[in-house]
Amino acid sequence: MKITKVLGLSFLLFAFIGTSFPEAVHAKDPAAVLDVFGHEVQAGARYLIVAPSTDNTTTLAVTINSQVLCNSDVILSTLNESLPITFSPVIQSTDSVIREGTHLNVNFAGPSAMCLKGGVTPMWKIRFSTTLKGYIVTTGGVDRLNRFKITKFEGDNSFYQLSFCPMSETFCECSCVPVGVNGDNNLVPGAGPLLVMFEPDE
Repeated sequence: MKITKVLGLSFLLFAFIGTSFPEAVHAKDPAAVLDVFGHEVQAGARYLIVAPSTDNTTTLAVTINSQVLCNSDVILSTLNESLPITFSPVIQSTDSVIREGTHLNVNFAGPSAMCLKGGVTPMWKIRFSTTLKGYIVTTGGVDRLNRFKITKFEGDNSFYQLSFCPMSETFCECSCVPVGVNGDNNLVPGAGPLLVMFEPDE
């Protein structure tokens, strides 16, 4: 009889919590990342990462500094030189929508057969450049170890910013740093955030 009463009280308490504090039972999904047309950005779909020039007179886009995707530096250049990219969550999910703050792999969606044959991927990563004497964004990343995320830019909600989230060890949760652009137009971690938008690659 006592066990029945305890179970009954436990059920009523859980029901009360679920009714009074629904967020404790059903966590709300983070906001979806939206493209330039207001549509939800989809995992695996091709997009151009575009950004305004410093004087707001032209549109720039993310691309690479060579003709081959293998081990190329990621740079900001003119729109006609842009290369499409895809986003995929680091942790696989049935949700096809890319959401703010989710850890992502970023890949260039171009001809990569030669890269893969050589054991190199078109995935973004961070490496130290002896030429530029600093860390830059390049291709050749490894799944799960090269995490990025997308968040709203605080100063202007019409733009997003990319951040790199380092992971030095399997269970390390290190702080994310904004991705910006240096004087040579390389994408670099730890710089002032680059304001970006996502344009579907038709």
